[in-house]
Amino acid sequence: MAEPPRPLIDKADGYAFKPHEMPILPGSPANPDHPPRRKAAYLAIGVFIGLVGGAQNGFLLANTPALQAEFALTPVEAGWMTVAFYATYATMSMLLFRVRQEFGIQLFVRWAMAGLVLANFVQLIGPGYHAELAARAVAGIAASGLSALTIYYLMQGLPAAMRTVGLVLSLGLTQIAFPLTRALSPALLVDGDMAHVFQFQFALSLLGLAFVYLLRLPPGVRKLTFEKLDIPSMALFVLGVASLCAFLILGRIVWWDAPWLGYAVALAVIGLGGCLLIEANRKSPMLDLSWLSSRAILSIAAIGATVRILVAEQGFGASGMFTALGYGNEQLTGYFWVLTGATVAGMLLSVIRLDPKDLTRPVLFAVLVIGVAAFADTRTGVMSRPQDLYLSQAAIAFAAVFAMGPVLMQGMLRALAAGQNMIISFIAIFSLSQSVGGLAGIALLSAFHTVRLKTHLIDAGTTLAMSNAQLSQAFSNAAQRTVPLQQDPALVQQATSASISAQIGREAAVLAFNDVFFLIGTLSAITFVALFVPWVINKIRGRNPLAKELAFIEAMRARNEP
Repeated sequence: MAEPPRPLIDKADGYAFKPHEMPILPGSPANPDHPPRRKAAYLAIGVFIGLVGGAQNGFLLANTPALQAEFALTPVEAGWMTVAFYATYATMSMLLFRVRQEFGIQLFVRWAMAGLVLANFVQLIGPGYHAELAARAVAGIAASGLSALTIYYLMQGLPAAMRTVGLVLSLGLTQIAFPLTRALSPALLVDGDMAHVFQFQFALSLLGLAFVYLLRLPPGVRKLTFEKLDIPSMALFVLGVASLCAFLILGRIVWWDAPWLGYAVALAVIGLGGCLLIEANRKSPMLDLSWLSSRAILSIAAIGATVRILVAEQGFGASGMFTALGYGNEQLTGYFWVLTGATVAGMLLSVIRLDPKDLTRPVLFAVLVIGVAAFADTRTGVMSRPQDLYLSQAAIAFAAVFAMGPVLMQGMLRALAAGQNMIISFIAIFSLSQSVGGLAGIALLSAFHTVRLKTHLIDAGTTLAMSNAQLSQAFSNAAQRTVPLQQDPALVQQATSASISAQIGREAAVLAFNDVFFLIGTLSAITFVALFVPWVINKIRGRNPLAKELAFIEAMRARNEP
């Protein structure tokens, strides 16, 4: 006869957890019946940690030009800082899951928060570029850990029937941090000094550290998980993903025909291939390849990555167009506050409308919204202002977070039903699809924009001549504006030509961005059809693809009820 499970006792106060309060998984905290005030405190700390975790990358992306000036970096050197963050952020979720199981939730909390404080402290003292690279890598590890902490704190603060909503809220808070950091950055950079940004980040990390020590998570159940093969497998995984991130991020900076990018791709193939080879021949793999290669899981990963690619219309398309038109962060503050509000609305409505019986419907709606908004943005021109894109870009920000919650929920339901060991596999592939999908989307759109920009410039060069009445009039007007400032006819002509060339360049850039918006709209339409057809077929047949998983979750919930 199997021995009954050992009772879990909190060593701090001697509290013995009831059967329904026990952790769902090894490495996760127990779920005691907290009083209302403590629940509210857990919920508030969870929201704060989620925003702080997302802000680690948000402030980096929002202030890349200022950071480049602070350290006198080339564009390639600045790109490596982004690579350093994503290389660890996209890969550490798998390792940190095992850390929580092996060493317990309390040690994980302390090390995650200490890593965040350390990374921000290194930034604060400004020791130089290479130390900043290391700090970005540590920040990626800490941000990955904070994602899990956010989920756990939110779950402690939510009613038992709504604990799974913590997954959706955690993902939404990370998304909110991106426009929020862009909205806050101009106030921190009022005198162009990056030190204020570093001080703000350091203060946030210290507050987070204080909060998790004031209100700690309940203890959890530990089990031995680490094996010797974890070290080479994890090392190869990090090597492969880091090389892939370097290819996607730096390829659009140095352009894709740079010879060394081929070596980066080769390293990515070697690293990821070696990792998969090890995992395929292990008795207890971190990545269960037979389950991950199933049609359902590959479909979830593909949908998640595709949505990230479509949402790149905002991160690269609209933001890039405003940059081409000469708008800086300080002139886009209102725009980013609008995006922040839309993202919050998307997160909250995603929670309200979350229906485990139909997790495809919100994804369909979100993809449709992205497509309509992208096609609407194709009407922009050189006279467009940020206010002209408030509605369309707010719709995309709303759709981005509205779609990802159901995708994550669908994967977690399948992982829980397949077995506890599958959760780490799903977390790894979902994190990878989100990070790499976002980077691939920006890389794809950047390459497409560059090609279309050259095409529009060539078209302008072949169609414009001095015999063109509009060009002659524009040249004459520019010359009249220059004459009061410069009397030398040769210099007047040179300045006028430069002004006309800049104007043509801006118009070509905007036309190229319109092509980007059209491409995103087209891809959204294709994605919508690809999702809509099987969804309709399942509706006609009365079939729910998650029926078995939902039945398993209901049975598990019934066992854990008091």
